[in-house]
Amino acid sequence: MCQDGRGCDPGVFVLAVSFLMTDVAPPKRSTLTVIFLTVFVDLLGFGIVLPLLPYYAREFQASGFTAGALIAVYSAMQFVFAPLWGRWSDRIGRRPVILISLAGSTFSYLLFALANGLGMLFISRIFAGIAGANISVAQAFIADSTSAKDRARGMGLIGAAFGLGFVFGPAIGGLLAHYGHAAPGFAATAICAINFVAAIWRLPESLAPEHRHVTAAGHPIAQLREAFSRPQLGVCMLMFAAVVFSFSTVETTLSLLCATLYKMSASHIYWLFAYLGVMTATMQGGLLGRLSHRVDERRLVVVGTALLAAGIAAAPYTPPVTLLLFALGAIAFGQGITSPVLSSLISKASGGKGHGGVLGISQSLGSLARILGPLWGGLMFDYGGPSAPYWTTAALMLGATYLGLSRTQPAGSATDTEAELKAG
Repeated sequence: MCQDGRGCDPGVFVLAVSFLMTDVAPPKRSTLTVIFLTVFVDLLGFGIVLPLLPYYAREFQASGFTAGALIAVYSAMQFVFAPLWGRWSDRIGRRPVILISLAGSTFSYLLFALANGLGMLFISRIFAGIAGANISVAQAFIADSTSAKDRARGMGLIGAAFGLGFVFGPAIGGLLAHYGHAAPGFAATAICAINFVAAIWRLPESLAPEHRHVTAAGHPIAQLREAFSRPQLGVCMLMFAAVVFSFSTVETTLSLLCATLYKMSASHIYWLFAYLGVMTATMQGGLLGRLSHRVDERRLVVVGTALLAAGIAAAPYTPPVTLLLFALGAIAFGQGITSPVLSSLISKASGGKGHGGVLGISQSLGSLARILGPLWGGLMFDYGGPSAPYWTTAALMLGATYLGLSRTQPAGSATDTEAELKAG
């Protein structure tokens, strides 16, 4: 095997792969900004495409169930591949895995734009789910690059990227949809391609070679059993899954609730979703950093789940728009607090090793929750009425609040947590 790529066949391919694997390291202060932009642009493309999926499926004479399956298959692929990406990043580094996944996202959006039937549309969503399972690697990147004190703030940047992506993505997609369903797909392709090229030049490697290790693949059920055998880690993962389940249920049924119960137009419903995105990004992009330095993470989790419970319970009983905005604000702030803080606690409970693998398992649980949440919301809405999805998930969040009060440890006891894990 040649050392520098010259004289190899095919030499260009070897040079390209070698370049992707090279640890490029820009100044330390830009690291979090680069990973924020990487996740934001990736989610911007996703936000452009997502609102169009049901319309695209309907164009191909798909049933409502099939249109829903197009969304579910994305989360199903994330459930399977998030731990694989995470373990691979523990072995070869974060940078090459993120670059490969960005290239995969670009390819998936191109397939979406070119789709001429349901088969190709499903293939594009399968590739998008596989590539989009890189969030655990981005979280591991943050865990590598931040101290324990700043971990929650760093995780909040990823959440802020999510929120902003879901604010601007649908707006761009809505404007381009006037030029046909393919136009938003091509726009997402171009955005992700630019992001991929920019990441090649600006994304550093966060995991030093001496900290890389090989983790046995194992069966997903065995991995979950191992994670839940650690009391602190299991509780945090269970709460993370519950939060994702509840929020995805709200996301799925909010438009139905507003259209049937509050008689809102489609444009009003869109602005409500934009409002949710703005409020989530505000919490995770700015307020959470200040809170995490003043309030320990255990209390932040309790506050976040309590806000979720209150906001979700109130949403079906707030006819005036102003009161509904307060309820949705509580939901957005609650989700904006709990998701990054729980990710921070999970990374600390990994004992300082294998951030990627552990966060990959938690993201798989989140993907599973994103599959089950919409199904539960639709079932409850059909058979229990518009408020049923809300009071059931509000009850779940009350249970999570109790669990946070009784089972989680303060963030300041990270050393105690690691000692517990080593002893176990």
